[in-house]
Amino acid sequence: MKYNEEIEILQIELLKMQSHVKKHGKRIALIFEGRDAAGKGGTLKRITENLNPRGARVVALEKPSDREKTQWYFQRYVTHLPAGGELVLFDRSWYNRAMVEPVMGYCTDEQHKRFLKYATMFEELLVRSGIQLFKFYFSVSKKEQENRFKSRETDPLKQYKLSPVDKQAQELWDQYSIRKFEMLNATNRTLTPWTIIRSDDKKKARLNCMKSILVNVDYEGKISKKKLEYDPEIVISGIDEIKIMEENLLNPDLLPG
Repeated sequence: MKYNEEIEILQIELLKMQSHVKKHGKRIALIFEGRDAAGKGGTLKRITENLNPRGARVVALEKPSDREKTQWYFQRYVTHLPAGGELVLFDRSWYNRAMVEPVMGYCTDEQHKRFLKYATMFEELLVRSGIQLFKFYFSVSKKEQENRFKSRETDPLKQYKLSPVDKQAQELWDQYSIRKFEMLNATNRTLTPWTIIRSDDKKKARLNCMKSILVNVDYEGKISKKKLEYDPEIVISGIDEIKIMEENLLNPDLLPG
């Protein structure tokens, strides 16, 4: 099946899912994390472009204000969590403190350690309160990330995506890998697992991410499970990603992005 045909089918399924969420007052929060240029934005766009905006929101927060810096770390995210009948998609999330902030020196080692300790407790409270939580990490190879950065430099429609942090991403690749490993080890739990999306192929990443969502939400009128089967080479469990990283820790070039 062609990409455009398949994505249309999945977008129709997402509308069915949203209708179910609204009808039954469900609450769904989806976290999208990953390295710069990993394809999060494009996937978010395809997921939300046909949803009813009254019940689906993308949250992409700016850097914290001076006031927010004095608050409990999770506080500014709590106000954006879904109410009954809502889907909320976080384009980056509280996991900024797991990778970007420690690598770039935006938080202390103590703040980073404290975050890894308490993130699972925070998320367990969300799930126990009735929120269905999805955590996606988009994994891109170092070479593909470099290609995408070069494309952004020359494409006037994508130049806004480049930032000073992006420009250091290649130089700090290994440091990000270490932080990713720490994050997965500390926060991949049975109740709140990570799902890894291999995203060197953007189109496959989008389709398989959408399937991963749909297959894990109950809703009326769902198409057959066969049509929602995702590619196990694209969608990887957090525990399997940890194993892969453990096997290759001494060879950074083989670490997944």
